[in-house]
Parts: sequence; C-alpha cells; structure tokens
Amino acid sequence: MTDSFERNAAVLKNRWPDVFARLQTEDDASSQAELVEGLQSTLRINGIQLTSRHDRLAEARLQAASLPPGSEVLHIYGTGLGDLPRVLLEDHGAARLRVHILNGALFALVLTLTDQDDWLSDPRIELAYAADHAEIRFPFFALPAELELADENNARIRDRLVSEVHIHFNNREFDPQSPEIVQRLEESFSLVSRDPDVAQLFGSQAGREIYVIGTGPSLEQHFKKLLAVRGQVQRPLFICVDTAYRPLIAQGIVPDLVVTIDQRISERHLPAADSENIRLVYLPLGDPQVLSAWQGERYVAFSPSPVYAQLRQRIQRGMLAAGGSVIHPAVDLAVKMGATQITLFGVDFAYPMNKSHAGWHAGELGGTVDQARQWVLDGYGQRVRTQLNFRRYLGELERYIQAHPQVRFLNSSRAGAMIAGATFNEAFVQ
Repeated sequence: MTDSFERNAAVLKNRWPDVFARLQTEDDASSQAELVEGLQSTLRINGIQLTSRHDRLAEARLQAASLPPGSEVLHIYGTGLGDLPRVLLEDHGAARLRVHILNGALFALVLTLTDQDDWLSDPRIELAYAADHAEIRFPFFALPAELELADENNARIRDRLVSEVHIHFNNREFDPQSPEIVQRLEESFSLVSRDPDVAQLFGSQAGREIYVIGTGPSLEQHFKKLLAVRGQVQRPLFICVDTAYRPLIAQGIVPDLVVTIDQRISERHLPAADSENIRLVYLPLGDPQVLSAWQGERYVAFSPSPVYAQLRQRIQRGMLAAGGSVIHPAVDLAVKMGATQITLFGVDFAYPMNKSHAGWHAGELGGTVDQARQWVLDGYGQRVRTQLNFRRYLGELERYIQAHPQVRFLNSSRAGAMIAGATFNEAFVQ
C-alpha cells in the first residue's frame, strides 16, 4: 500500500468505517487509468479525463461558483481528485459538505495514488455512496467526468442527476410563448372546449387490472398473449400510447383507450379508420385534424406543463401527470381510473434486441440504435443501450411509482430497463 492510501485509510476507518469496508471490496481500476500531463497532471479513466490538466484549481472554482451562496448544506456528486471539496471548504463557508461517491473503484484508486486526507478529515465533510439515497439532494454539483464514469450501483442516481442538469435544455421546445405552440393551442381551442373532460373517466374502473402498453421492442414478445387476453370476457382494460396503436391494430389487438400528447403525431400514427369503439384521451397540443377525425369518443386532459397555464384558466379539465413521455399520462390515467394493478408492456426505455420500437422501422419514431451512447441496466442486471431522454423518462416513472404505493406495478419483460418499484408479471416475463 502507498503512503497516501495509509493516510487516507486512517481517516476513512475512523469516520466512515462502512464506506471504507465497501471501498476495499471494489474492483481494481488501475488498469483503466493513465496519467495525463499538461501544466499540471490528472488521471484519465477509460479515455475520460477526470479534471483539467492545466489548472485544476481554476476549474474547481468555476464549478463552485455555480452553487448558491449561503447554503447550509452543499452536495457534490463524484469525488474527482478532491479539488472541488477543497475549494468549497476554503471559500464557500458551507456548514456541511456532503460528498456522494459515484464510482467506488475510481475513488479507491484515487485514494491509493493521491493524498485526500486533508479534506476527508474536515469535520464539515460527510461521505457516502450516491446510491445510499433513493433521490438526489439539492443544491448539488455533479462532476461531469463521473457522470460518464458512474458505476452500475450508482447508475440510477446518475440518471437523475443528468436529467436535472439538462432540464432547461430539454424544456426549450415547450416555451409557452413559442409562436408554434400559441398557434396550435388556438387551432385546437374549439375542439378542446367542446370535447368532454377526462375527469369523467376517473374512478370508472375501480379495482380493475389495467394493461398500459408502450411501443418498446419487448412489446413484440407479447402480441400473441395480448390477443388471447383481449378475447376473454373478463379481462384487464387495455390503454395504449399513440405510437403503439398501429402495431397493435396490425396484430388484431384493439385497445380500449389511446392516449396522445404530442403535436407531431399524425394520421400515420393514429389512423381514424375503424376507431369508433375506441376512446381517445388527448392533450391540446395534438393535431386538430387528427383528433377531429377520430371516430370514437374523445376526452380532453391537461398536464401541469406551463404550456397549458393560460388554457387552464379558460377551461376546466382533468389533469394527467407529465414526465416527458406519453407513457406518464397513460399510467396516470390508469391510476385515476381506479386500477389497483397495472402491467406495463413495451415500456423499455432502452433498445433491447438492438431495436428502437415495436412495429416501426428504425428511425421512424426518432433515434436509432446506432446513435445510442448511453446505457441502463435491464431486468437481468446487464447493460442495455439507451439514450439520455429515455433515462429521464425512466426516472420520472420510477418517481411516480414510488408516490403511488397503493397500486401494484408489474413489468411484462426483463429485456428493457429495470424499473424500480415494479416487479415482474410472471405470466408474461420470458
């Protein structure tokens, strides 16, 4: 062991013996590391540089400046080379500084190679693994390199951090003042003001099991069973998202309700033919021509989005949850209709089987597998390719599930992302 490790270990064993014990079990990351020289030096892990190689202190001060002054507690996600904790302890004056480990093997390596006992021994420091908390803490700074290097144990917290960091960028296309949005809401106002309130459906299926059907690739595994269940007299209610409608109909599976929220959904996704016995729940950004062509009953819903703030003042309609994807209001509709058990189909948030969606060609609904640069853990505990927005949608659904303990959530497949709070429906899981 190095002298640095012995000094660091002495502090850890004294202050956080449980953390130290876990660090000792981490894999050796030294083979993945290389020294990078500039005006100063840093480490590169799997091709990702931990810090600046020219002025680490200036970088840490820039990072510290993004945190609000006067905070009683500050949170750092990732340990880096200890530069940010040192700057915050010296310059920021926080009463407590909580450091959350995102990659245990990486931190163990840093403890072996460099002196970290100075900031670790400061009584204002608290240290834990990020995954020890189910939710992210505020205010925080997440070290960019370790958002990329986070290990599997801390991946769920990493995803929520990335989602929070990107939230303003992700919401840029939903500016309530956008001319396109203002025009669309005006175009749909006549339809929205006439169609019945989605709240009329709330409580109408009390105690019934409901299937919520997305368009993930794993849906294709269940077409045969879903068709058989659909033909039963006593059966669950089928709610599908808009992009799952056409693939289901092609297999002879007729949903009871369809949920649509996106202004880009066209007749190609929601063909109106033979829809007279299918109810449609929509948000006002939907294309008025597509909505008005629907032959079945239509119901209007709002979401908490600022996009609908002015419209909510003009018309009263029931609210459905928002989370970035149509799957969130579809799940919320099932809960508000009274479901006590919900089974999710095609809710993958990933690219299992190297496919993007069920029933559509690659790229027809957006991103393609070859563009996927991110990963999540699937139901087998293995990494499966995904993209950033899918990880955000996953996190929002997990938060929703956690907030509704009265409902039992089941997943029909292990192929997609593991969904915290949802167990597996053994009648469908392969």
